[in-house]
Formats: sequence, structure tokens, C-alpha cells
Amino acid sequence: MISTDDFKARRSLLAATFEPNKLDSLLVTALPNIRYLSGFTGSNGILCITPSESVLFTDPRYAVQSALEVSCKVKTIAGPLLPAIARHIKSRKLRNIGFEQTRISFNSYNFLRENLPLGAVLLPQQDLIESLRMVKSPAEIDCIRRAVRTNSKAFQKALHFVRPGVTESALAAEIDYYMRRYGATGPAFETIVASGQRAALPHARPSSHSVASNQLLLIDMGAVQDGYSSDMTRTVFLGMPAPKWKKAYNAVLEAQLAAISAVRQGVRADKPDLAARKVLKKSGLDRAFTHSTGHGLGLEIHEPPRVGRKEKTILQAGMVITIEPGIYIEGEGGIRIEDTVLVTANGCEILTPTPKTLTII
Repeated sequence: MISTDDFKARRSLLAATFEPNKLDSLLVTALPNIRYLSGFTGSNGILCITPSESVLFTDPRYAVQSALEVSCKVKTIAGPLLPAIARHIKSRKLRNIGFEQTRISFNSYNFLRENLPLGAVLLPQQDLIESLRMVKSPAEIDCIRRAVRTNSKAFQKALHFVRPGVTESALAAEIDYYMRRYGATGPAFETIVASGQRAALPHARPSSHSVASNQLLLIDMGAVQDGYSSDMTRTVFLGMPAPKWKKAYNAVLEAQLAAISAVRQGVRADKPDLAARKVLKKSGLDRAFTHSTGHGLGLEIHEPPRVGRKEKTILQAGMVITIEPGIYIEGEGGIRIEDTVLVTANGCEILTPTPKTLTII
């Protein structure tokens, strides 16, 4: 679990970025970032951080919860939080106030701008906290490992319910049920179950469509445990797959393994993507690969770094990413294979224990 000292250390690291960015404070409005810096898991809060203090503003629903979760000062506000933030800025004589430019509404920005004291300015900031979050601590990695194991256990159990006639929605419900049964607080995203031609939709939503014999079945699922996400995709076959689908599956698997082999500290984030595309090109399937090879995950299911074309981020030990090449052929179906992977100094560790060999049900 994440300790009180961890949260304090994170706030100190963040405050160390203020001087280079000409800030004397930062307003944190994104709930995942608030959790990362304070431990607060409620649904309403704003964190104001200066080099000398951190104050969480929330409402009375979270008075008891925040006292249990948060080590910094907490102010419980009856009513909207922004007027209290404006008063706090004035009382602390803050002048250069950073804000998360992609994590605040236009109305909230306008309110703050119109209620700043004379001489104070709002300074947009992007990815100050997200850049810290990219490299996970050992405690965070342990949380992700648990989420990964829970995800895989739920998948193995759900396979028992796969049969012709079961609907995609019913199968997704079983998956979500077993995630919670095995310890997750819920799915990390809406579970994807897509069969037959619908497997050609990379982000298909489960439907009333029934699974049929001699079809592909693509399942993309993630569990949240201790606040941290996992992500895994497997494609299975009901009945005997046609030779072309066996060949396509083997090509996607080879591409995924090539991408994983390219993951290590010091490598640019486009290299695994290029490795996957090179393999698929040999099979003439590169044009059917329509998305990036992966993404970071942690407190959110999609975090930096992105693993794709032209990505220049240098991978570092402690980053946790997905590797998930896939191919999608309209009117026919699709195949994707995805693992959660930990970047290490000498390569990477595949955290996902679920086998990737061709599964025929």
C-alpha cells in the first residue's frame, strides 16, 4: 500500500518543479492527481500546493473520509469549492498560480480568473504531475500486480461461460462480476466483448449479439484494485478456426512478442511500435493495424507514455505499459493480444500470467 511518507515525498517532488516553471502554487483539480498526491479517493476536491503547505478542499460528505485518508491539511467547505479557493489564494498572497490546463472546465477557469486578487495570474501547466506518475514506485507496482492477477483470474473463470448462444453483454457481466468477486473494486473501463464480425471494432461495446460457433471472440478487460488498473486482451476461437485466421493469429502474436522484446530502459517509445508493425508487414497485415501499440497505466487506464509512432518519450525502469498490437478486417473480424508489461533496466517483465497460445473452445 502507498504510505503517508510516499504522499509527502510526491508533493515535495512536485513543489521542486515550481521554481523552474515560475510558480508559487499549483491548483490540482484532476481527481487521479489529487489521489496520487494526497491519498484522497473522494469525488469532489481541489488540492492547493505551495512549497510550504498543501491544503485539500472538499465538501462535508468527505469530512470523515478525508481525515482518514489525507495527511495534509483539509478544509471542508459547505457549498462550491471555487470561492473558497479564491479566498485561500488571496489570504496566502499567491501570485503565480499554476493550473492543470487539460483538467479544468472553462467555467471554472473563468471563475478563478475573475476572482483573483490584483496582480495574481493563472499559469497553464500540462503534465507536471503526469510526468511524475509515469515511473511507478515499488508499492505502486505491487498494486498493479494484484490488479493484473485479479484480471487474469476473472478471465479464466469467465471462459467457462463461453458457449454458442451466450450474448456479449451477458459474458461481459460475468467478467465484471468475477473481477469484483476476486478483489477488484470494479472494471478499469467498460469491458469489451466482441464476436464474429464485431471483433473488427477495436473498441466494440458489448451488445445483445450472440456468440456463434466457428467465430472469433475478442475480450479486452481491466480490473481496478487498490486504485490501480490492469489491462489485458485475449482473442479466442469457438470451434475450429479457418487456416487464414490461424495464420493471422500467429502473426499478431509474433508482432506482440517482437514489441515486448524491444521494451527496455533507454529505448524510445516508438521502437516497440515499429517492431510490431515490421512483423505485421511481412504478413501483409500492417494496414489492418489501426491504433498504437500501447499506453501507460496506473491510477488511470490510459496514462503517459504512449507507445506508438513518432513517440519520443524515453522508457524508464518502473514504467508500466501495455503492448497490444491487433488487426481488424471490416466485415470479417479482428485479433488483438495485450499484456501489461513492466519496464526494467535490462528489458521488461510481462506481468500478465494468462497464456497467449491459440485458445480453441
